[in-house]
Amino acid sequence: MLDKTFDPKAAEPRLYARWEDAGTFQPKDDPDAETFSIVIPPPNVTGSLHIGHALNNTLQDVLVRYHRMLGKAVLWQPGTDHAGIATQMVVERQLAAEGNISRRDMGREAFIERVWAWKEESGGTILNQLRRLGASCDWSRERFTMDEGLSKAVLKVFVELYNQGLIYRDKRLVNWDPHFQTAISDLEVENKEVDGHFWRFRYPLADGSTYDFPIAFDEDGQPAEWESRDYIVVATTRPETVLGDTGVAVHPDDERYAGLVGKKVRLPIADVEIPIVADEHADPEQGSGAVKITPAHDFNDFMVGERQGLPLVNIFDREARLLSEIADEKVDGLERIPEDWRGLDRFEARENLVARMDELGLLDGIEDRKVQQPFGDRSGVVVEPFLTDQWFVQADVLAKEAIAAVEDGRTTFHPKNWENTYFNWMRNIQPWCISRQLWWGHRIPAWYDEDGNVYVAEREEDAVAQAGGKPLTQDEDVLDTWFSSALWPFSTLGWPEETNELKRFYPTSVLVTAFDIIFFWVARMMMQGLHFRQEIPFHDVYIHALVRDEHGAKMSKSKGNVIDPLELVDEFGADAVRFTLTALAAQGRDIRMSKERVEGYRNFGTKLWNAARFCLMNDCLPEANFDPKSAKQTVNQWVLGEAETAAAAVAKGLESYRFNEAAGAAYRFVWNVFCDWHLEFAKPLLSGDDEGAKAETRATTAYVLEVALKLLHPFMPFVTEELWEKTAGARDREGLLIVADWPKLDGLGNPGAQAEMNWLVSLITEIRKLRSEMNIPPNAKPNGLAIGAGTELAARLERHAALICRLARLESVAPAKQAPEGSAQIIVEEITYALPLEGVIDFDAERARLDKETAKVEGEITRLERKLGNEKFVANAPDAVVAGERAKLAEYAAQKDALVAARERLG
Repeated sequence: MLDKTFDPKAAEPRLYARWEDAGTFQPKDDPDAETFSIVIPPPNVTGSLHIGHALNNTLQDVLVRYHRMLGKAVLWQPGTDHAGIATQMVVERQLAAEGNISRRDMGREAFIERVWAWKEESGGTILNQLRRLGASCDWSRERFTMDEGLSKAVLKVFVELYNQGLIYRDKRLVNWDPHFQTAISDLEVENKEVDGHFWRFRYPLADGSTYDFPIAFDEDGQPAEWESRDYIVVATTRPETVLGDTGVAVHPDDERYAGLVGKKVRLPIADVEIPIVADEHADPEQGSGAVKITPAHDFNDFMVGERQGLPLVNIFDREARLLSEIADEKVDGLERIPEDWRGLDRFEARENLVARMDELGLLDGIEDRKVQQPFGDRSGVVVEPFLTDQWFVQADVLAKEAIAAVEDGRTTFHPKNWENTYFNWMRNIQPWCISRQLWWGHRIPAWYDEDGNVYVAEREEDAVAQAGGKPLTQDEDVLDTWFSSALWPFSTLGWPEETNELKRFYPTSVLVTAFDIIFFWVARMMMQGLHFRQEIPFHDVYIHALVRDEHGAKMSKSKGNVIDPLELVDEFGADAVRFTLTALAAQGRDIRMSKERVEGYRNFGTKLWNAARFCLMNDCLPEANFDPKSAKQTVNQWVLGEAETAAAAVAKGLESYRFNEAAGAAYRFVWNVFCDWHLEFAKPLLSGDDEGAKAETRATTAYVLEVALKLLHPFMPFVTEELWEKTAGARDREGLLIVADWPKLDGLGNPGAQAEMNWLVSLITEIRKLRSEMNIPPNAKPNGLAIGAGTELAARLERHAALICRLARLESVAPAKQAPEGSAQIIVEEITYALPLEGVIDFDAERARLDKETAKVEGEITRLERKLGNEKFVANAPDAVVAGERAKLAEYAAQKDALVAARERLG
């Protein structure tokens, strides 16, 4: 007999080990089988499972298990990313905690050995956590972005792109993390709103000339008052960059400065002349309309500088201090920096510069304001736009075919609106900075001779040969982590070797990922896959939404609203967590996660378990020769038709990546149709004297339970696998549920049975609803009357009278010509049904109760309408709060409708 409850803590590790030991996670060895493949977005080797990982990998596993049951050769390729900055930071912190020397004192080779040792001992924790979630990856093929095979692929790609002129070295602006002293990607920059200032400075005109500047305007916006100025006012949130200015920009159409374009100003403190240029970057509506241009320390200014031919002047060193010595004679502006300021931290330099400008009478004003400031997501320090020699990929060339592949439908985004995001970035793509000033990562395969000439090769001996035997020094930098992960769909399958796996599983079927890495990963995989394989890396890209807390707020440690998925698994089991995430994964809508929701779906699992117990207690066991098309009982024909409809709906949802619709279809069928209705309808047949009807109902119920377990398996693999074994009876089910065939149901629908049983369900539901609204005591059993029922309906009522009376708690149900006085009435399929309630309820008391409840609800509706009609509340309250109040209003409105309907029935 089945245990009273399912114990996830005991069952999940046992079942997972059984799947893994049986080799069910590996692709089936059938060369003729259709293939389905997914590459896992490789989590950082330093990472631990968070709720976003749980969502992403649950959705992948749902797809993988579904397609495996379709009989396909399925590969879910797992692995981890070496995570350059994150891993180096972990090991450096470990060294510091142990009181050991720093990595620079240790030396590069010894430090890298220490990182590898850490990786072998502690790396990859997240993959074991994914196992707890039920992820059915082919762990025998686990890869790492710095393993031998992937490293070989990285070197080959770098060298080939270099030889094709698509990788080059250049001095450009990058996001620079002064703490780690490395370039970082945009994804590793966290923009935060902080309290800041807007400093206004006066730059004197170099020739001492003056001009009239408007300071007052009439009603039509025309200048009405002027003042004479021999300076131009610029504003900045970063005063320390003043020393690097090489121009001042004004808008070409700004009449206030028309006579100044082409003139020069004298840059204070630096004491150099810089030009005034006309450029559309300047906004006449912002501040004075004049903008200081610092091409070496601002991304927008860099582009203005390129357009206007302004020189690059760098004033910072690698630690964001003012220069104390020249490192690059071409760009370093050491001579602009006062000697006593050299070596100062940038923020100390800021204070000095503002004070000096004030002393010189050139500080025009200071405004307090909120400013957006970029921080390194790992270091927590302010990121600096910094001019350095870096390696770049000519991304615009690679982007052309990647854009075309989405335009012509070779790759499709789901939801489709994300294609616009993809196109917008790809059509405006900038050179991709691929070098990082770290030690942990793929070291750039470039060597230099004493004269600075560069030699690029996969091996050092090949570079030496290129150099004619000269002594060479390898580039100190490593490649951006995204460079190796861009190769993930084909490098993990064995490329550059032409392996069987590569031929069989590339292109992959679908990529499941988050919206925030469309630029950094999806786009780059498209570019590299098309360039090196001449094929798209995946046919579909499913972009899932963000998981928020129950109020719709973004999760963060500072808010204390972070939900740990492993804690949920411990408390409710993996199945409940997986089903919650899937059921809420509507396309384009963020998920609101709460423990209550997970608990609710745990209860769903309990409902399924109890239904299986009922089946076993009533000998509903699989019959090997059962033909569902042979069913004669209306209730059995109905549930078989419902099973066919549900199987089609679940499949349709999964095929179209509408996970919530697929999960919803499975839920409704199992909970509402099978558990709530079929098992209740089946009870009289199972306990009756008609042995033929009893046998058919047992076989049908067992068959439908099998279908239910299969439909639910992709979402709730553990409890369904356990029940698959426990409910098998004497029948050999030929293995585990994970590799069982997906239900192929066809021709089971019977329109007559569907119509009759759906009528029965509607009738019982409406009577139950009426009882609730009219406050009919549970022990009261009024008669049910069908007013004006014809012959066919009368026959239906007679066939199902016992069920109706038991499930709707009626004394009897029969046709009648008219409804007696004091009856409550409902309409089902255009027929009126009456429940005589004289003596069952106190009509006057019930009217008073309903009137009181209605008034209370109307008061709440008025209060909420007034609150939501307040523009200040709607504008200033958090979106989640406003949405919550609107939901309450809708709920109260529905309550009022029900109360009014109940009151009208009483007259």
